[in-house]
Amino acid sequence: MIVEHSKVVLEEPLFEEGLERGDIGVVVHVYENGTAYEVEFMELDGGTFRVVTSDKESVRTVHAKEIAHIRQLAVA
Repeated sequence: MIVEHSKVVLEEPLFEEGLERGDIGVVVHVYENGTAYEVEFMELDGGTFRVVTSDKESVRTVHAKEIAHIRQLAVA
């Protein structure tokens, strides 16, 4: 079950937000028993990159034996 402060993985890209499948975020709010989530995606220096509302099919919890990957953010 995904609860507030859970680490989640984006399952589909959100190109308009500059987010790609596999990006990792933290749930900051759970809507209506888990029908949607407010997810904060952060840069590695601690700054917030985006906060987006995501439906339950678009994110999943992180799994054991997964490893994070670094990518450069596109400059607008």
